Amino acid sequence: MANLLENKKAFFDYEILDKFEAGVELIGSEVKSIKAGRGNITGSYVKIFDGEAYVLGMKIDEYQKNSLGDENKDRSRKLLLNKSELKKLTKYTDEKGLTIVPLSLYIKNRWIKLSIGVGRGKKKADKRETIKKRDTDRALRREYSAR
Repeated sequence: MANLLENKKAFFDYEILDKFEAGVELIGSEVKSIKAGRGNITGSYVKIFDGEAYVLGMKIDEYQKNSLGDENKDRSRKLLLNKSELKKLTKYTDEKGLTIVPLSLYIKNRWIKLSIGVGRGKKKADKRETIKKRDTDRALRREYSAR
């Protein structure tokens, strides 16, 4: 399982309550571009329309060797989930204050998968607490490595 793209900001901005794994409907040149690491999932989110989940705001750059150049890099892409997962996600979206955000894009058994998480937005104080904890952990690691 090799991570191709990560959304580190999601763990900072949201408290992740539940995680799901979904396939992504992509075209061939998008797959090549993702495997080359040319994309961004920071700032993207998942919406459910008519019983189907779509990821919006995921940017996949144009594949360099593709001469067509007619791709829309910001288009919405369908997520491949089963009915029970979609039901759970719709229950989460009905609840106030919860958002579905992409966490990482990776390869699993030749397939490109998107890890999505249901998150509740953190308050400013929670973010400060996260920064403080990260700094103390970094200082402790530095201390141990010096010994």
